[in-house]
Amino acid sequence: MILNRKSLGLMLVDSVLINLAAFGSFYLRFEGDIPQEYFLTYYHTAWAGTLIYLLVFSLFGLYNRLWQYASISELTSILYAVTVGTSSVVLVIYFLAPMRYPNTVAVLLWLTSTFLIGGSRFLGRILQDGVFNLRIPGIPKRVLIIGAGDAGALAVRELKNSNYREGYPVGIIDDAAQKQKLKLMGIPVLGTRKDIPGVIRSHKAEEVIIAMPSAPGNVIRDITELCEKSGVIIKIIPGIYNYLSGQVDALKIREVQIEDLLGRDQVKLDIEQVAGYLAGETVLVTGAGGSIGSELCRQICRFNPEKLILVGRGENSIFDIEQEVRSDCPGINLVTEILDVKDREKVELVFRKFKPGVVFHAAAHKHVPLMEHNPEEALKNNILGTYNVAEISDLTQVKTFVLISTDKAINPTSIMGATKRVAEMIIQSLDRRSQTRNVAVRFGNVLGSRGSVIPTFKKQIAKGGPVTVTHPEMVRYFMTIPEAAQLVIQAGAMARGGEVFILDMGKPVRIVDLARDLVRLSGFDVDVDIKIEFTGIRPGEKLYEELLTADEGTTSTKHHRIFVAKASGVDVAGIEGLVQMIRERGSYLAREEIVEELGRVVVGFQQLPGEKGMERVSAR
Repeated sequence: MILNRKSLGLMLVDSVLINLAAFGSFYLRFEGDIPQEYFLTYYHTAWAGTLIYLLVFSLFGLYNRLWQYASISELTSILYAVTVGTSSVVLVIYFLAPMRYPNTVAVLLWLTSTFLIGGSRFLGRILQDGVFNLRIPGIPKRVLIIGAGDAGALAVRELKNSNYREGYPVGIIDDAAQKQKLKLMGIPVLGTRKDIPGVIRSHKAEEVIIAMPSAPGNVIRDITELCEKSGVIIKIIPGIYNYLSGQVDALKIREVQIEDLLGRDQVKLDIEQVAGYLAGETVLVTGAGGSIGSELCRQICRFNPEKLILVGRGENSIFDIEQEVRSDCPGINLVTEILDVKDREKVELVFRKFKPGVVFHAAAHKHVPLMEHNPEEALKNNILGTYNVAEISDLTQVKTFVLISTDKAINPTSIMGATKRVAEMIIQSLDRRSQTRNVAVRFGNVLGSRGSVIPTFKKQIAKGGPVTVTHPEMVRYFMTIPEAAQLVIQAGAMARGGEVFILDMGKPVRIVDLARDLVRLSGFDVDVDIKIEFTGIRPGEKLYEELLTADEGTTSTKHHRIFVAKASGVDVAGIEGLVQMIRERGSYLAREEIVEELGRVVVGFQQLPGEKGMERVSAR
């Protein structure tokens, strides 16, 4: 062990305390009148006993700990160390000294040593917890904490560690009956959720910290609404997705975000299974600069791939994720390739050069209204691009190919949805004659992805409104970006070939409810400060999305959040003909031709005209 100045100082203090404990044991045993022979025994063996204790304490790591953060683990170490040290001293004196220790002195030595050594160590923790600390000058914010569990204790500790500069905890709220009228780290539990408004008033709370990381979204929403009515600042300890994605550390307390109100179950990855197909492998991600693609790259780095290849068409987005990965994961062998998946020749050159073993194909055009106006681009990118990457994956003997699909591929009413359904059919078709395990993963909207509803609402709120929603009954499934990426990676580990995996999206959410929640979280009143207007369904949109066709159904997998759609018929000849037509005439295809050709291949494809005539009205 390398001793620093602090450790040497601690050893000096221990030397004094050890001898104080030894002398005190004799003093207590003989009530101050220590017989001469015992005094001589102590005098001649004190140096040996001190060295034995110090050696044992060193072996038990008592000089390489931060004692201001001491806990039960450190207390256990002290008990073991003192016990072994006392036993060793007693044995040495028994065999080497002219007179052995009386039994009562040995017991007293253990007790006094434990008290003095333990007390000296935990004095730092006592001071750290602020027992003797005066609150800082001025009046800190009065904080109410929601949740008397581990996260609540974390919040209290963080406020204490900052010497209350970030606020002073006045009380805790918890719904558990057994916790009422108790104290957590000296802070009283003042009631249940229904008591929040009254407690805020009676204790003049200015800020609320929601310390319930695993609570469902409806609970967080209820608490948020109660707190908003009281006019307090609302903060939250982040949920599990933030921990897994590395976005925050365990001590981060932040403002409540829309993701917290949706609240979803923790994603549990089968780490051994995932690492089994990613560790030591060359992994290629197309669309690596996009929302899902970039998050896949972040998550893949956790599993130590041999090489990670970032492929994308936009140089700026690829540059951003490259810089981030190089900074956060310096040990990763990283390669970037700027290419368009429609460029079959360049795709093949890259694949033959790096020989990837696993491919995640996230490159796609995803915006429904834009693709209605540019249908030929949807065909070229989503169909031809997917065919190129999947076919070349087969030719270069890629082991696993994972296509990122969408719920809009089911009974599609948009060009984008129909092209993504064809992309699913392409990988199912190729899987029949390929050694590559080709699979698709289908899920709904991703919160916070570029161009999605949440960033759009935030921009509208920043401008003072109005917030525009297409229809009052419009509902969508939502996932967080880290959750979607983790489940995609898990689905890849479960691939056998030809499956379409369905991710559990939870309950659909009304878009207008999202808008109202976001307005409130931004500190405004709906229809007072910020209005909500309905603009009418856009071309290609449906009121609700589906995850399965009527004839698919699902079967369960080992993962409770992932299901497999039952295989449906694939028109192989129709797909090959469509791909060939796109290659020959892609940019020159008329919209009518595109709709007709997609209708021949995709069962259930039916274009719905947007409700353009719907009047703009406020959300009441």
